[in-house]
Amino acid sequence: MKLFEKMRQQKVLSTTLMLLTLSIGILIGTVINTGVHAQRGQTAAPDATPLTVPKAAPLGNDFTKLAKMLEPSVVNITAEYTPKTQVSKKGRAPKNEDEDSGDDDGQDLFRRFFGGQGGGGGIELPQPQGKREQSGTGFIVDKNGYIITNNHVVVDGADHIVDHLKVKLHGDPTDYKARVIGTDRETDLAVIKIDAKHTLTPVVIANSDGVQVGDWAVAIGSPFGLEASVTAGIVSALGRDNIGAQFQRFIQTDAAINPGNSGGPLLNIKGEVIGVNTMIATQSGGSQGIGFALPVNTVVRVYNDIIRDGKVTRGSIGVSWDKTTKPETLKALGVDHGVIVGEVQKGGPAEKAGMKPEDIIIALNGVPIKDGDDLVSHVAETPVGTAVTVGVDREGKKMDLKLTIEDRTKVFAKDPRVVGENIIPDNGAEKVEPTKVKFGISIRPASEEELKLAPEKQGIVISRVEGDSFADEVGLMERDILIGINRTPVKSVDDVRKIQSNLKAGDAVAFRVVRQQPGIHGAKAQQPGTRTLFLSGTLPQN
Repeated sequence: MKLFEKMRQQKVLSTTLMLLTLSIGILIGTVINTGVHAQRGQTAAPDATPLTVPKAAPLGNDFTKLAKMLEPSVVNITAEYTPKTQVSKKGRAPKNEDEDSGDDDGQDLFRRFFGGQGGGGGIELPQPQGKREQSGTGFIVDKNGYIITNNHVVVDGADHIVDHLKVKLHGDPTDYKARVIGTDRETDLAVIKIDAKHTLTPVVIANSDGVQVGDWAVAIGSPFGLEASVTAGIVSALGRDNIGAQFQRFIQTDAAINPGNSGGPLLNIKGEVIGVNTMIATQSGGSQGIGFALPVNTVVRVYNDIIRDGKVTRGSIGVSWDKTTKPETLKALGVDHGVIVGEVQKGGPAEKAGMKPEDIIIALNGVPIKDGDDLVSHVAETPVGTAVTVGVDREGKKMDLKLTIEDRTKVFAKDPRVVGENIIPDNGAEKVEPTKVKFGISIRPASEEELKLAPEKQGIVISRVEGDSFADEVGLMERDILIGINRTPVKSVDDVRKIQSNLKAGDAVAFRVVRQQPGIHGAKAQQPGTRTLFLSGTLPQN
């Protein structure tokens, strides 16, 4: 019995020792593990404070508000068409009408089509064989679904209206079918219409005459098909008129404009439309910080004509002039502004009113005319059938001529630049020793055939122009027929001597010459012709 009790006590003691050993092991392990973790935390960043994400709170700014305000009004346009084919006259393989017939040397800096070689639209999209798509941008100007965009967005490369037009509104998955109300090639504008299922939000139109260089400019569109993309910059320049058609005078901006922005709005900081994005200057096909928008005042006039008549009708007085006229020319003729009439269209309003070549148009209805572009702008804005008073300077005398504005397409039904001419070879003239004058030219009497080319059947022929001379600088050329200097007729070599003897350094000199032009071959063939123009400059020190 005692033996049994002793064995039981030993068993309890063993169990107790075992439990004590396990407890000590667990305690030691816990202490070691805790120490290791503490050591690791201290090594990573013992003095770091965890970050927290605050509650969302939109900051907002003028551009944010502008973007949200315009999103419902700016649309994405997709045009689909099948290129028409034609058989070459020389029996070559058929080609698409919208293919470029010339070689692309990559040097075309100003691009209206914003990329895409398949047509006139903003950017060419992937498409099935035989079908082509192009996309652009537009903006709603009337709650009934009228939209303004570029003409080249809705026509193919051959200027045919595309087969199908689809319009997408921001946040609306519906593809709305659109129809073309009217287009205007000369300003590259078009008006289209959709029938939406809900009320549309039109843009707010500004007065682009108030735009200044340095103003904020914001472009919204669908570059590369990415709708409602917003870019911002400033107005870089105004009145850019040497890169587009006659009736296009652009606002230049550095707001990024890319393929697909074509036809979208250019906005001021208030979110008002100041122009329509039309063209970019690029060597890569993408934005390089030079974009051009047609001023909205011009856009409004075109839009109103289209919704009223389905087309744009522009007025004309029936005259043409030389766009390269220098200020010195006007100064030499005794005026500081105006347009020197080159040709008067037969049967046109100007001829009926008694206007003559060399008249200087200085005012229209009492408003001074600065230059040819200013004259075009004033006349084009005047409704056809309106009677106007044209102020002219004729050989130093001021007079007013009454005439009525007529439809430009009827006045110039035949291109006035296509005129007849005979180019007279030098061997048909009497040989006379050239006489030098201080302008830097050699001159000789004109032959009878050459005199037939001059308006008054009088003049002398320039037989040589000295390099780096005053004559060379102003652009005189050999075989030009010199018919006047500073409004004084030139009939002989002596006339030139007399005129130049009365001039001094710093005087403005305007030469009136008849220039013989060769014919043009090809699709735009013209017969040989003549051109009467003024060439001018300021006499340098001898």
